[in-house]
Amino acid sequence: FYGDDFTVRGGASDASIWEKMVSAEQFANEYEMPLVRFIEGTGGGGSVKSVERNNYTYVPFNPGWDKVIANLSKIPVVSLALGPVAGLGAARLVSSHFSVMVKKTSQVFVAGPPLVENIGEKVSKEELGGSEIHGTNGVIDNIANNEIEAMKMAKSFLSYMPNSINRLPFKITNKDKIDRRDEFLLSAVPKNKRDGYDILPIINSIVDKSSFFEIGKLYGLSVITGLARLDGFPVIVIANNPQVYGGGWTSDACQKIIKIIDLAQVFHFPVLNLVDNPGFVIGKTAEKNATIKFGAKALAAIYQFKNPMCSVILRKVFGVAGAANLNHTNFKYRFAWPSADTGSLPFEGGIEAAYKAEIKSSKDPKEYIRQIHSKLNKVTSPFRTAEKFLIEDIIDPRDTRKKVCIWINLAYKTLKTGKSFFGFRP
Repeated sequence: FYGDDFTVRGGASDASIWEKMVSAEQFANEYEMPLVRFIEGTGGGGSVKSVERNNYTYVPFNPGWDKVIANLSKIPVVSLALGPVAGLGAARLVSSHFSVMVKKTSQVFVAGPPLVENIGEKVSKEELGGSEIHGTNGVIDNIANNEIEAMKMAKSFLSYMPNSINRLPFKITNKDKIDRRDEFLLSAVPKNKRDGYDILPIINSIVDKSSFFEIGKLYGLSVITGLARLDGFPVIVIANNPQVYGGGWTSDACQKIIKIIDLAQVFHFPVLNLVDNPGFVIGKTAEKNATIKFGAKALAAIYQFKNPMCSVILRKVFGVAGAANLNHTNFKYRFAWPSADTGSLPFEGGIEAAYKAEIKSSKDPKEYIRQIHSKLNKVTSPFRTAEKFLIEDIIDPRDTRKKVCIWINLAYKTLKTGKSFFGFRP
């Protein structure tokens, strides 16, 4: 642990011995221990007063930044914003595997209100960089109601993590039967393909009881990510959220996926992917947000991922984004529920384009479209897809927990410690 002292020059490092911060980073790295930063202040190298006192200026540098970056690819790093955080302190906050802000207590910004006022914007600290801003834009991962809750979140996150990349995430004793079957799973996915549903009860039913720890709850809302346990083994969970954009990939959701996949790769986690993905979100806003650019990066992250991944197709799998349910060049450890609905695109949205000439020439266009609907419904059954071995196994939803617990016991035998072929990127 190390922390800023806001009572001394607002936590600025020129008011303390910045070598202590660097020493803590180095200590954690060399002794392979998780690192927790309590950040409150600028953490930077000076102010106008320091220029007057020293009678000279200097070329900016970030003390110990090589160690900050090195730690991201070696040991778990958690940062808690416990007050106003600016400049280098803000950069340290986001250069973490898991970061937390405290509601109404912490604010994060590149520069605070006095400097921002010089460019014509008069705002309060909360308006400039409060948790309502940075909890929803992906700058930080989670929001706590108070400092105690923030520290509990840090402890929960670290409970899943190995001490360093030279160890595997450790198994705990599992007190939850792997063959537990929850009846509600039979009707968890609505028969109407357009209806949304709550994915969290499904996640909680599949993983060990009370083990799911969500990361990034308030941003990238069409995808849910977090840590959990299966038969006591830690695992990364990715799941589409059908209640937001039908679970489609937005640019924010793609960035959220990239970060959690990086975490899984660097620290040797298998990934459980619960899939209901209608594809990339479309429209003018999606194009402005560079969805395809970040989507391609998310695809790259999944195809670069070297650890075991198990996918469970709950419902929709369409298009380029849907194809990212796993790396298809690897062994496909994949299951599907009877509600699976797959293809290049939903036929409901493509009939008018594909049969444009036929519809136009028909005597009753509405009836013709209805007939095409009926024909296509008969051939889109997942059982037909399974007959062609394009779905490996269709399972009773109630058996999902047992199936993935068998997988995780196999998966952990393949994991190897050591440095990842790529590092973690803030």
